[in-house]
Amino acid sequence: MNVSPQAAQLYDKVKSVILPAEWSEFAPDVDAILALKREKNAVVLAHNYQTPEIFHGVADIVGDSLALAREAMKIDAEVIVLAGVHFMAETAKLLNPSRTVLIPDRRAGCSLAESITAHDVRLLRQRWPGVPIVTYVNTSAAVKAESDICCTSGNAKKIVESLGVPKVIVLPDEYLAQNIARETDVEVITWVGHCEVHERFSAADVAQLRAGHPGIVVLAHPECPPEVVAEADFAGSTAAMADYVERERPGRVVLMTECSMSDNIAALHPEIEFVRPCNLCPHMKRITLPKIRRALETMSHEVTIDPAVAEPARRAVERMLAVH
Repeated sequence: MNVSPQAAQLYDKVKSVILPAEWSEFAPDVDAILALKREKNAVVLAHNYQTPEIFHGVADIVGDSLALAREAMKIDAEVIVLAGVHFMAETAKLLNPSRTVLIPDRRAGCSLAESITAHDVRLLRQRWPGVPIVTYVNTSAAVKAESDICCTSGNAKKIVESLGVPKVIVLPDEYLAQNIARETDVEVITWVGHCEVHERFSAADVAQLRAGHPGIVVLAHPECPPEVVAEADFAGSTAAMADYVERERPGRVVLMTECSMSDNIAALHPEIEFVRPCNLCPHMKRITLPKIRRALETMSHEVTIDPAVAEPARRAVERMLAVH
């Protein structure tokens, strides 16, 4: 494998999930991105659904969408490249307003974020006056701006119960809201929005996995339908699933979520058997090494948010961060 010493060292992290010939193709872009980061005083934030050559190769900070934005606040960098989808780049910009935030492909959207608009939220307020609106971070800044407080898949139950009210509206993921409702006495009003990755999993998939792979441990994301979560051994955010694997070290496991999540964890735990009946997110896969390289070379595409939207949207996120 003819690559630089730097790229060869990085390959050790991913050799269990990336073939040497593939890494030889990735290495020139990896080397260029690492050099550009130093030149531009930049960091790359990579979501857990990014492919291993990005996640383990060029990322400075990895995690779920909120963890990326929060950790970026602690880094002394002028430029943030968000290897993820657009709402994540917006959230990074909300929490780091003085930084330049770039997204390598403007088309990297999200079916869930696109399932609701700011106008929809205003109509819900009219229909349910006085009922607090809890908005998932997987939404646009404009939707966050119309909300009372944000939540993640990991803290949604805590956020809902922190409000001390009998009824809340949880937007936009219907399944996440239904899964929260099963765990709390608070009445949860839902919206019909779904993640195109997680909505495709079914309870029948879980039964088939258990039949075909005896002893398998099934981990499900809360964006999966409630019947999938009910059949799983554990349900949690991408960060919680990664923590579970690290803590429990199951011999055989399946993650009911986006494909690259399993690849990234498997790279850290080659001793664990990962069964992969996963679904691809076409939006996440728009982000590639060449596009990250081009983003740094051309300083594009910069994410900007109207100040009139940014202020209330930031407030909704900060209210969430204040809940311990």
